[in-house]
Amino acid sequence: MGLTRGIVAVDPSVIPLGTHLYIEGYGYAVAADIGSKVKKNHIDLFMISPKQARDHGIKQAKVYILN
Repeated sequence: MGLTRGIVAVDPSVIPLGTHLYIEGYGYAVAADIGSKVKKNHIDLFMISPKQARDHGIKQAKVYILN
């Protein structure tokens, strides 16, 4: 699976890879990557461009596990 919107990096000891999520302010996502700096309750969202990532910023959001 390539990187695209809806792919997020997680700490697999908290959220197993393959988990389907709904993230408020982002939408539906799949935990399909492990970020080297993603630890505990942090999730790294894929953004199309660095500008989009900067505009989104770092936020707290409710995350719903769908499966």
